[in-house]
Amino acid sequence: MASFMELALDEARAAGERGEVPIGCVLVQDGAVIARAGNRTLTDHDPTAHAEIVAIRAAAHALRSERLTDCDLYVTLEPCAMCAGAIAFARVRRLYYGARDPNGGAVDNGVKFFASPACHHRPEIYGGMAEAEASALLKQFFQERR
Repeated sequence: MASFMELALDEARAAGERGEVPIGCVLVQDGAVIARAGNRTLTDHDPTAHAEIVAIRAAAHALRSERLTDCDLYVTLEPCAMCAGAIAFARVRRLYYGARDPNGGAVDNGVKFFASPACHHRPEIYGGMAEAEASALLKQFFQERR
């Protein structure tokens, strides 16, 4: 079986094929995939349809709970402030992300959302997983559009 980050990369590739920015996300509970998604902002005409938000919504629906306390989230790019906020509100247990995002990231870059005293929940954070592959997907996507 593929690793959870590899599944997130599959979602990112599928998003890129749809013309979306290639970011993918997988939510896992007890070793089983509960939800998976790629970016859908263009497809859904929804600026909030980032991969993390779409996957969190699907997982909450599947589990019939707004709290994902025993779930782990794998995403190919460091979450932005909006997604970090959603991760905190959902009480995700662990966050694994691929590429670092010095411009839009809000975990280890930018506002460092989880380090804020106003943040009410901080997941365990593991950055840089499959970073080279996640970065390459994004670089190729934007180079093809220039």
